[in-house]
Amino acid sequence: MNEDILHKMKQMKLYGMALAFNTSLHNQTESILTVDEMITHLVEAEWDDRNNRRIARHIRNARFRYKADLEQLDFEIDRNLDRNTINRLAECTFIDKHENILITGSTGIGKSYLASALGNQACMLGYKVYYMNTTKLFGMLKMAKADGSYIKETARIEKQDLLILDDFGMQPFDSNSRAALMEIIEDRHGKRSTIITAQLPVRQWHDVIGESTIADAILDRIVHQAYRIEMTGESLRKRQHPGISSEQEFSTN
Repeated sequence: MNEDILHKMKQMKLYGMALAFNTSLHNQTESILTVDEMITHLVEAEWDDRNNRRIARHIRNARFRYKADLEQLDFEIDRNLDRNTINRLAECTFIDKHENILITGSTGIGKSYLASALGNQACMLGYKVYYMNTTKLFGMLKMAKADGSYIKETARIEKQDLLILDDFGMQPFDSNSRAALMEIIEDRHGKRSTIITAQLPVRQWHDVIGESTIADAILDRIVHQAYRIEMTGESLRKRQHPGISSEQEFSTN
């Protein structure tokens, strides 16, 4: 009878419940639990299993550049990185408020790692996140226009609770990229959150975007209601040593 119950649980895709029930059979814990305790045990196991699978799916779909963790951030290095600010952002209330985060600083300082760590934290809390190198994103959208999948791709981006645009402004925007950026920012403005990392300070983004009217419109939507993290210091790559931290090992931006 127990084998039949396990089979039915798996058919109904109650994998967490099936594992907990099978474990209880082997450990004979079902004999010392009341009916209410056993039901609670099975339901909680199923809940935990589904939640863990949902988090894993969100992280997989986000396509992060790094397996980054906020707990691995090194606050001992002088980078103008405030622990209290990061801890507040880790609560991800900025996503609920549809606010943005702009992370700037020189190459190798840890911008991409920080953005990925915040994105990973958002996934852990149940938010949908999408990470993309900015240049590659607009290259992909250009190809999407050619094969007819542009609307589908931009709709997918619009639905993400948090969009991470990494290495923003590495190349000047052409007319197609500028128009696509305007569309993405307009679709997300006041409805979703965006994290942008860039080597250039925010005051230079206008020139990189080009075409004054569109640049003004884009920056007006990005910069207002945005947290600014202006990282300073030398590249972490130059500071690497045998006792390197996890953040230093993975950080290149």
